[in-house]
Amino acid sequence: MNARLLDLIDSFKKQSVLVVGDTMIDKFVWGKVKRISPEAPVPVVEVIKETQVLGGAANVANNITALGAKAYMVSTIGGDLDGKTVIEMFKEKEIDSGCLVCDEKRPTIVKTRIIAVSQQLVRVDKEVKGQFESRIENKLIGNIESLIPKVNAVIISDYGKGVVCPKVLKRTIAVAKKYKTPVTVDPKIEHFKKYKNITTMTPNEEEAIEGMNAKNIETDVDVANLGKKILKTLKSDSVVITRGEKGMTLIESNNKVTNIPTRAKEVYDVTGAGDTVISAMTLALAAKANLLIAVELANFAAGIVVAKLGTATATPEELKNVIKEFYK
Repeated sequence: MNARLLDLIDSFKKQSVLVVGDTMIDKFVWGKVKRISPEAPVPVVEVIKETQVLGGAANVANNITALGAKAYMVSTIGGDLDGKTVIEMFKEKEIDSGCLVCDEKRPTIVKTRIIAVSQQLVRVDKEVKGQFESRIENKLIGNIESLIPKVNAVIISDYGKGVVCPKVLKRTIAVAKKYKTPVTVDPKIEHFKKYKNITTMTPNEEEAIEGMNAKNIETDVDVANLGKKILKTLKSDSVVITRGEKGMTLIESNNKVTNIPTRAKEVYDVTGAGDTVISAMTLALAAKANLLIAVELANFAAGIVVAKLGTATATPEELKNVIKEFYK
């Protein structure tokens, strides 16, 4: 297993992945609080620094490049300064931005978190949710159709802001099937039963339960049976249910169930862990690994990022080191 996983990581640099989903910027305003405002009963935050990172589906693309592969992004931005910032951040992270569609009528999505005294005081979201105009949808689909023949796998990273609409979703899966390209999905609960005929999806336990309107899911057997219902409903090849400290459960179309314990030694922050899981798993599938190997590799990658603070990624070197350490 050790040698197979290490060889797989080396093959990532030969892979390319298309990410379809909602691009965002995650901004952080860091400060300190010394007094309450005289204008209202709220703290006054004195700003110390401001930082920003790629968020939403763009963080999935960031994870792909961090693991050494090529990432293409089909998404939208606004015709604003934040949209220009996204393009600059893509260039810095070596993510292909050529298929970002600019919608002048909607802002680039920005989530701003104001943090002081080691806690988040408030989050401010700048966004317009909902269906895009047909011309925008058609541009997204055209870009998807042109890119799928060039890539080894497709990730649909759905944050429910509008890019992954029924029309885009259906066409993406259909074109990928035509080229026998693996399609993986990080789902949104509202769209849960629409991800049909995919390779696999990676809901966490809560998303799987809510997405299927399930009840009384407590034991490993309950989770396995829930996974089987998901497969039957979606007609997909498999489903990977992430379960936090319990690890992951892989349910395959032949009803084989595999419980994989977590590889995390320390957990500081789970932010972005799901993005890392689907990125590592999809890259392994792109490199022709079987599902179990792909999920095992993703499990190791998740263990790396939860030990870091903030939205983090894993590198090939980090992955190799934790695998060598585990199997020595």
